[in-house]
Amino acid sequence: MQKTFIYKEARISYRTEGKGKPVVLLHGFGEDSHIFDQQIEFLKESCLLIIPDLPGTGKSALLISDHPMPVTGILKPVTVSIEDYADCIKALLEEEKISKCILLGHSMGGYITLAFAEKYPGSLSRFGLIHSSAFADNEEKKRNRQRGIDLMEQYGAYAFLKNTIPNLFSLQFKEAFPDKLESLIEASKQFSTEACRQYYTAMMNRPDRIDVLKGNPLPVLFVIGTEDVAAPLNDLNLQIHLPLCSYIHIIENVGHMSMWEAPELLNSYLLEFIIE
Repeated sequence: MQKTFIYKEARISYRTEGKGKPVVLLHGFGEDSHIFDQQIEFLKESCLLIIPDLPGTGKSALLISDHPMPVTGILKPVTVSIEDYADCIKALLEEEKISKCILLGHSMGGYITLAFAEKYPGSLSRFGLIHSSAFADNEEKKRNRQRGIDLMEQYGAYAFLKNTIPNLFSLQFKEAFPDKLESLIEASKQFSTEACRQYYTAMMNRPDRIDVLKGNPLPVLFVIGTEDVAAPLNDLNLQIHLPLCSYIHIIENVGHMSMWEAPELLNSYLLEFIIE
């Protein structure tokens, strides 16, 4: 079922599928809630899925300033933090009258998941990082993010995403399924430059959240691709044993997008984690 609610004057779109234990799926940068379609179809008989489009994605409006610009009266976009997106998810749970959920985030969605786990631990029964990391951006990655923002502002979000999306997949997948890759690139035309700037700025400025994982009593899921250049195995190997209870799945020959590259495997891992 497609639904909306208002958060900070912005209309946020989300959908719900299934019944039972609440599970929220958070998409990453350059994708919307449909990135999880194969997981939704598989999991909807086992739980209540809540799948938002983050502010600025799909039918969800950008977060804007509370203060109109002088003369024009037009509300302007603001610098948004990862914590703002976590607050939005908390508001969504309140809208649905859900006191506790399982939160699973892909990539940027994982950063939001960690911020949520830090700020609202009592609202979680367990959480998971799908190709995501608790490390903050290092200085080199921050410079790359800023270059990305500059490129988006010069050439537009689509030109930037068209060049970066292929890097998220393994060579094996790109060679076998060029049509699927092209469909994701085509879908990225929906993104405005301002939305992508907000996301990149939020990711660039996010703090290190290793302490959220250290000794965390909640079960934590890690899904890792051996060919992932965005959330490398070497980085995740330093994090996966920090919680008291970790579910660790390393998928061979997969990049950053197991939702498409290895959907059957990912589906089985998610179901196991949800129903435990």
